[in-house]
Amino acid sequence: MKKFINAADRVVEDSLAGMAAAHHDLIKVHYEPNFITRAGGPVKGKVAIVSGGGSGHEPMHGGFVGRGMLHAACPGAVFTSPTPDQMLAATKAVDGGTGVLHIVKNYTGDILNFEMAADLAKEENIHVNAVVTDDDVAVQDSLYTAGRRGVGGTVLAEKICGAAAEAGADLETVTALCRKVNASVRSIGVALSACTVPHAGKPSFTLEDDEIEFGIGIHGEPGRRRAKHASADELAAMMMEPILTDLPFTKGDHALLFVNGMGGTPLIELYVLFRKAHAIAAQHGVTISRSLVGSYITSLEMAGASISLLRLDDSMTKYWDAPVVTPALRWGA
Repeated sequence: MKKFINAADRVVEDSLAGMAAAHHDLIKVHYEPNFITRAGGPVKGKVAIVSGGGSGHEPMHGGFVGRGMLHAACPGAVFTSPTPDQMLAATKAVDGGTGVLHIVKNYTGDILNFEMAADLAKEENIHVNAVVTDDDVAVQDSLYTAGRRGVGGTVLAEKICGAAAEAGADLETVTALCRKVNASVRSIGVALSACTVPHAGKPSFTLEDDEIEFGIGIHGEPGRRRAKHASADELAAMMMEPILTDLPFTKGDHALLFVNGMGGTPLIELYVLFRKAHAIAAQHGVTISRSLVGSYITSLEMAGASISLLRLDDSMTKYWDAPVVTPALRWGA
């Protein structure tokens, strides 16, 4: 195992210290328990949005804390859910008096711990709603979930709902919008190689030189099947087919196409995938009116990619276009 780390049990804390030094104008890092908030503190009179999950998926979620997106994020240990005390501390720190929305990926540990934190927050008179994201079409159940996994669509929900909260929407409105985004997005991923969790010291799975894992999870969970490696166009077609048919997307839809790298895939290859995915959408009569390409929800150094397609309406488009200023996502400001 070759990694830029000092010790496996210090990876998260050392990374958080680095984020604090690099982005002190945007975020504040808290320790014991670990969580990240906006540098300016709570925004009075506006809904706050909190998310979180295991580390190793950077820039999700800490990289999305800032104006127009998240108010706080809770980083757990690598591929391990944050604890209820982290989530409670983050919720209390950003509550502006009008409620807090928890955006939770559908992984069992995340759901249980966020639910516990929400119950504790409510005892302190903080109104908390929660939306569970479950946009992965690869599998119904997996090693970490009951039901579909929450993957790339979570990034889109955090951006759109963050903008709505920034504009002054109330908690019920932001919650309903988050549920609508989750219901309107589908995602799937493919791995070309595994990742190595620092504590484990070895790859999470093994692929032969001519194999891929189709429908991979963001923790290295197996997907629909193991298949032979193919060209980028063939892989993009394999990914787009279940996405387009699951919702289903229909002729005349406008959509946001998100091609995401899993940590070890260069941008040049992501654009190759985007090219074909865009063409396939057009063949189905779906207009790609917004796009995002890059590594935004990763699996350490895994070589692979995911595709997410979000059916847009005017409200989602407006909030997607709204200014955002975070360590990982910035435009319009």
